[in-house]
Amino acid sequence: MTIAEPVEQLSAPSAPADGVAALEIEGALKYFGKESDSKTPFWRWGANRPAKMTVAVDNISLTVRRGEIFGLLGANGSGKSTLIRLISTLLVPDGGRIRVFGYDVQREERTVRRLINRVSVEASFFKKLSALENLMYAARLYDLPARQAREQARFILRQLGLSEKRLYEPLENMSRGMQQKVAIARGLLTSPVLLLLDEPTTGLDPRSKHDVQRFVLGMRREHDTTVFLTTHDMDEADRLCDRIAIIDEGRIVALDTPANLKRAIGSQIGKNGSTTLEDVFMAYTGKSLDDDFEPSEGVDADDE
Repeated sequence: MTIAEPVEQLSAPSAPADGVAALEIEGALKYFGKESDSKTPFWRWGANRPAKMTVAVDNISLTVRRGEIFGLLGANGSGKSTLIRLISTLLVPDGGRIRVFGYDVQREERTVRRLINRVSVEASFFKKLSALENLMYAARLYDLPARQAREQARFILRQLGLSEKRLYEPLENMSRGMQQKVAIARGLLTSPVLLLLDEPTTGLDPRSKHDVQRFVLGMRREHDTTVFLTTHDMDEADRLCDRIAIIDEGRIVALDTPANLKRAIGSQIGKNGSTTLEDVFMAYTGKSLDDDFEPSEGVDADDE
């Protein structure tokens, strides 16, 4: 499937020069819960961190190369969605540093937001408006030319399998899977150089899921888009991702290519040649992707 645009490319900041990592995370920390009664700054807590504080992201460091599709696997509540929110400037880190194409997410927030877009399973819409009207509203927020944005929106939705007549239908009449396709189209509308996909194919039927996966691969192939993906679908991670990190209780416990991860665990459990990513995940975490952690105060386990 080709994704060459039928219209002139929409305006967006150019990615920095080759050689600059798409994403650099150094010692990222994020806490949730009640603050200390003494109002002591978090950097002075040391061993006296308040007991009710929960570490959602615990000293994570990783680098994503430009043009890479990087996967993050974790059980519900493990911290993966919190990490994506830190990258997308929706949350402020309590420690460490995060850079997108060399730009700091705290000091250069506005520049980072022009380079990224985020697709989440919890995407919100104006349900009384049509798919096209929702996308045009998003285009205005990003100051995209109306005519080009309209043609681009139609093109992306067609590529994702949404028929022309459904473009004008109120979202409240659409299935969750159809609404998720609109959310994905909204994320692609700005032609981001770093695309953050937080379980993007949840709720999609197998054919729709395959359409989305092909489109993501096409974005990388034809536009050098870097993708940071969280997913519960092991086959999806295996098919799409160049490298995978496994997160458990806020920490990265494994990071390598899918093939290398399966090879390493296969030699340990005696399943060389037939090891799956499910085997890998279980070996490193001792749990399945459907397991939940006890939600902390201020954190909804479903959000993770």
